[in-house]
Amino acid sequence: MNSAAQACPTLARMADPSTFADDAMPFMDALYTAALRMTRNSADAEDLVQETYLRAFRGYGRFEEGTNLRAWLYRILTNTFINSYRSKQRRPDESDLADVEDLYLYRRLGGLESSQRGRSAEDELMDLVTDGEVKAAVEALPERFRMPVLLADIEGFAYKEIAEILDVPIGTVMSRLHRGRKALQKALWDFAAERRLLPTPSAAGAATDDPGR
Repeated sequence: MNSAAQACPTLARMADPSTFADDAMPFMDALYTAALRMTRNSADAEDLVQETYLRAFRGYGRFEEGTNLRAWLYRILTNTFINSYRSKQRRPDESDLADVEDLYLYRRLGGLESSQRGRSAEDELMDLVTDGEVKAAVEALPERFRMPVLLADIEGFAYKEIAEILDVPIGTVMSRLHRGRKALQKALWDFAAERRLLPTPSAAGAATDDPGR
């Protein structure tokens, strides 16, 4: 009797499928935006979201009430993309990846040397590259790095949530996120270098500090 009483509180309460629309539909716009960033194509993004909601509806009776519905939906979205849509290898026709929010995001990424003029190197670099170059740099990231960057820095998921969504250890998430940000910074730096827009404070400083060199 005691064991039965102790077991009851541990029983998970499954979601009611009849409430699926009310519970899940408020996330549709955010899921579409995420799908667009994953697929880089509006038609594929629409198909991906439709498939995600179909799978979520079918599995909603197994979703545990009180847990993170947003993360659960993103996990279905991500798994559906990985298993189905990435094999298409279609080039984007349309993309919203150059939105202002994305540009602001990449202004915050760290890792370059500090500026000698008081502003961060990231801010100075972002002043030099175009929206299209930011978009291209993100799209060029290998998928294993692009997905953590999108989930962490754009969607705002915590490491633990990303680990659950991608079904990888937290340490792997942290490593891939770090490497993805570094790769993104390098790509943006290369864009600026190719256009000969990079400041050269080190060279100028070396010439000033050591005229004999």
